[in-house]
Formats: sequence, structure tokens, C-alpha cells
Amino acid sequence: MKRTVLAVLLVLAFASFAMAQIQNPTSDVLGAHLNYGRGCAACHAPHSGARGNGIGTTDTHSGEIALWGQDVAPLFGQTIITGQSEHGSYTEVLPSTWDNTRPDTANTMTCLSCHDGNWATGAMMKNKVYETVPSTYASNTIPTLLGNDGGTKGDYLNDHPVGLNAIVSCGGTYDWDCTIDANGNIVPGPKMTQFKADYGIFFSTKAYNAQPTVQCTSCHNQHLMNVVAVNSKNSGQPAGNYATMFFVRGPYNPNSGTAGSNQTAQFCRECHGGESNEMNGGNLPTVF
Repeated sequence: MKRTVLAVLLVLAFASFAMAQIQNPTSDVLGAHLNYGRGCAACHAPHSGARGNGIGTTDTHSGEIALWGQDVAPLFGQTIITGQSEHGSYTEVLPSTWDNTRPDTANTMTCLSCHDGNWATGAMMKNKVYETVPSTYASNTIPTLLGNDGGTKGDYLNDHPVGLNAIVSCGGTYDWDCTIDANGNIVPGPKMTQFKADYGIFFSTKAYNAQPTVQCTSCHNQHLMNVVAVNSKNSGQPAGNYATMFFVRGPYNPNSGTAGSNQTAQFCRECHGGESNEMNGGNLPTVF
């Protein structure tokens, strides 16, 4: 009888962690991407592309894809090298024109047309975070530009790898027990499947040459700053709207106030399986 009561209490405790995280947004889900009140049109100009937003451009196809209203022309053909140098760097040569056959066109170059302060400087960015971050942070003005974030201009090595050469691998020392199918999709193994139940799989790789590549939109959903929907398809957590920050695709809330919360680490472990509990013999729930 005592064991039964204890089991019930544990189930209720785990459920309470999740329920504490489930919350509908209290501010507009576009958040920072309301763009000083200009809203969707700041990125998706309904007429004339970048020119419709008053931006001069040499891009002859401006606005023809996703009505994109920021100037991508300064990025055409540019080379950026991302990733920590001690673990190897990743060279990305951006498309020389709008190229729908390449996932980095719509999933990285468009992001950089606003968030790159080195080559693409025409966007109306203030280069600091809009969101409230924990008071323990030294500053609430965290840089939001790449390539010109207060360090050496043109340095992208302090940014997470992205591009056609930033490929998710399986089965290595630091990887999940997954496999890659013929279409470049990640097929979870038993331990990765267990992680999906314990937290979820929310990241979105983009296939190129039958390999899963990491782009900006792999980790970020540019349309939802503060909320992410959890359901049976992407997680074993109770279904509902969960808090997130920084347009992150999964539950991610360093402001949760819960001692021992591991939800932000869990988000990173979606790709970095070698640092997960499951790949190291553990089977622990996500603490929100």
C-alpha cells in the first residue's frame, strides 16, 4: 500500500512540474519580431520586396520568395566560418542568388539579412535582446547581431555552427544512437526515443544532399517568441502551450525559478546526445 501511495505521489509531482510550465502567452507571440510596431511587413513586405520597405537593393529577385522585404544582396556569395575553433569550424559559402534548392537560402540567409551586423547592415536592428532575462545576468542588452557583436568585426566563430556543412551526425562519441535515412532524416534509436519521452524533439534539421544540416531555423521559430506547443508527436510531456524564450523551438525558460530545472539543458541535448542523461545510463524526467 505504501509503495502504491509513493508511486502516485511521484506521478503527481512530475505532473506538477509540467503543469507549472504550461502557460498561455501573456504578450504577443511575435514579441521582438513585431519590429517596433511594423509587424509582419518588416520582413514580409506585401509589395515590391526590400524596395517596398524603403531599402535599396541590387537583388533582382527581391520579394519573390516569401515576400521577403529585407535586403539579402550584401550576403550573396559571402563566406562565414562558424563554430568553436578548438572543436573544428564550419565554413558556409552563402548562395550567390536566391536558390530554392538550398536550405540555407530561406533558413539562414534570410535570418542574417536582419541579424548580421557585418555584411547586412541595412536592417533596423538595435543589436540587443528585447526579452527580460534573469537578474543574475550582467546585462539585459545581450547582442542579437552576428559578425559585429562587440568583438572583432567579421568574427563568427563565437556563433553556433550553421550552414550546409553543419551536419548532424549519429552514433559517434558525442552523438545520439540514431541513424540517418536516405532522405537525410534523423531516425531515433532507443535512447533518443526515451529522451523524446522525457523532454521532446523540437529541432528541425534541413536536408541537403541526403544529410541533416543545421540552419538558424533548426533551433528558432521566428514567428513564436514566447510559446511552443507540446503534443504527443513531439514529446511525452502533457500537451499544452509551454513557455519559451528567444524564439527557441522547445520549452526553454531560464526564468522558471525552479531549483534544479534542467529544461534549458534538455533543449541543447536534442542534438548533443552525448551529454544527455539517457546516453549516460540515466532516465530522468525534465524538471521545469
